[in-house]
Amino acid sequence: MGETKYIFVTGGVASSLGKGIMSSSIGKLLQARGYNVTIQKFDPYINIDPGTLNPYEHGECYVTIDGHEADLDLGHYERFLSIETTKANNITTGRIYKSVIDKERRGDFLGKTVQVVPHITDEIKRNIKLLGNKYKFDFVITEIGGTVGDIESLPYLESIRQLKWELGQNALCVHLTYVPFLSAAQELKTKPTQHSVKELQSLGVQADVLVLRSEHELSANLRKKVALFCNVEEDAVVQSVDVPTIYEVPLKMQEQNLDKTILRKMGLPIGPDPELKPWKSFLDRRAKATEVVTIGLVGKYVELQDAYKSILESLLQAATYNDRKIKIDYIQSEDITPENVEEKLSKVDGVVICPGFGSRGVEGKFVAAKYTREHDIPTFGICLGMQCMAIEFARNVLGYQDANSTEMNEKTKHNVIDIMEEQKSITNMGGTMRLGAYECVISKGSKAFDIYGKEHIQERHRHRYEFNNSYREEYEKNGMKCVGVNPESDLIEIVEIPTLKWYIGAQFHPEYRSTVLNPHPLFLSFIKAAINK
Repeated sequence: MGETKYIFVTGGVASSLGKGIMSSSIGKLLQARGYNVTIQKFDPYINIDPGTLNPYEHGECYVTIDGHEADLDLGHYERFLSIETTKANNITTGRIYKSVIDKERRGDFLGKTVQVVPHITDEIKRNIKLLGNKYKFDFVITEIGGTVGDIESLPYLESIRQLKWELGQNALCVHLTYVPFLSAAQELKTKPTQHSVKELQSLGVQADVLVLRSEHELSANLRKKVALFCNVEEDAVVQSVDVPTIYEVPLKMQEQNLDKTILRKMGLPIGPDPELKPWKSFLDRRAKATEVVTIGLVGKYVELQDAYKSILESLLQAATYNDRKIKIDYIQSEDITPENVEEKLSKVDGVVICPGFGSRGVEGKFVAAKYTREHDIPTFGICLGMQCMAIEFARNVLGYQDANSTEMNEKTKHNVIDIMEEQKSITNMGGTMRLGAYECVISKGSKAFDIYGKEHIQERHRHRYEFNNSYREEYEKNGMKCVGVNPESDLIEIVEIPTLKWYIGAQFHPEYRSTVLNPHPLFLSFIKAAINK
């Protein structure tokens, strides 16, 4: 196509309007037209990455194939576009400042005074253009975290101002704002949007496209008013009204010609509308599904759904491809006891034992794993969930009552889960776990092999504790098979009990690889087993 085009997605009025979904939707529409598209997220916090952030602060920590701990929006990018993101797709203020400070310490600036402009903004611009320069994408969509008016976002908006000036028609700004409905007046109010655009203009950035988020349909007259007062063309003002699923958003944007508007403004040929047949087929199956499959999600962050965002989306995708609606029963693991476990789990069709860190709620996960194992309820343990299945088996089948992970009890005599050797000397928490994609060899004849249909797979990891191979033979003799192994380190990746309908634990995070058009085989098989329960 020639030169890379850059689209910036900013937000105003309020946070959590769905900039990540909008960026993904624009990317999907451009990708469907044959363009090579990637999306990146710039977060204005000083943390180096979300790896050390509490899920209550930031929701799920997503992991890229190259082992970078990233913002959860990268999960949306991958699920919508079926692409693989890397460290270059998520930049934080912490990364920007660290890079500049490291250069200053090396003397790269030759004694000059280091300032926000030009040094910080130059580093931001370098990172924005890195994907386009290195991999020659047709479009690089850059989502700016936070809201216009935040002091933390100022260097990013200044960088956008400079890039729009430098790149001309090759740069475009999509501004996402909120149009509230005042029930007392029974009116939609555009003044917050006008102020948001005015704030953006005061920083030297003119929005080229406005996307108005609202719970109510916006009239043509209202959008015309917004266009007039915000200095934006009428056909470049589109609405994003609440829809039953985020996967309908690209179609809603296509209906309003958002992709055509972007192409026209960037001087590109428009051509015929893409049909998006596989995408529409997915939505059609989702809409037609009437029967329900109920999955119990056992974890300590169940009141915070973003903490398990990729798992929830993977379950939804798998249910759709099994022609079912999904109902999630959120079960707080801290509340599970031997006395109430039957009440909490007996009515679900399948159980996911969630990943996580630390000892809070872990005993409840052991109780849940024991109940589902003894009652042959399809069970999927992910990362710590897999480790909990192994610990419970050691306690109640192998007879080691004090079996545990050294993460929970450093002095346990039966450390069936232990810290990895290379992790023992590490004191720095950030980015030091076993992260990113690793190989796994699956035993032929196992349920996992039947599910994947191949022997060699690659999955993403985020952990520092592992199954202790000293106990492997004992587990195997007593019915829990170690069927997935890393060929280099000999670490156990997958365990299963083949005599049960579906009882599988994965040390890795399969949810990071599940997309709308390519749902993960483990989730597909798990949901199928839950349906057949």
